[in-house]
Amino acid sequence: MLEAKTATIIRELMEAFFMRSMTGWRQFVKSTGLSMPQFGLLMRLYYGGGCEVHDLGRHLDVSSAAASQLVDRLVQSGLVQRTEDPEDRRARQVTMTAKARALIDRGIEERYRWVDELVRGLNGEERDLALRALPALIQAEQKLPAVHRTSVARDAIRTPRERH
Repeated sequence: MLEAKTATIIRELMEAFFMRSMTGWRQFVKSTGLSMPQFGLLMRLYYGGGCEVHDLGRHLDVSSAAASQLVDRLVQSGLVQRTEDPEDRRARQVTMTAKARALIDRGIEERYRWVDELVRGLNGEERDLALRALPALIQAEQKLPAVHRTSVARDAIRTPRERH
């Protein structure tokens, strides 16, 4: 019984956190004037570094032609650039500009702003309780069978302070 109640509470927590996180994310993306695929492309470059257009297409599950169109729009916006691959002069790397990096950094801050508000709303005893309980949940998750996690996915769950 206690196991089922714990699972129910964790599910409720996950649902609330997911909804807050995604709502904040969508609102930020909408405020930039970019589409979700364009923003997804920038996120791939942010976490994975420069790559070729066909790699972006695979990541976004779109054709190379569709990825190329997304890249063209982002080039025109000054958010990405196409550069010669130093290892293969025939290939072109897509990299993000400083303007894009600043935009993504701002988006990540906005996405997690509610967490700071949540923590401020806890009293000292509640914070201590969370600090004792949450690491145990993280450790338990790490003991579960592995899931396919790319370095991009792992970095996506880190806060900006942990990445830099």
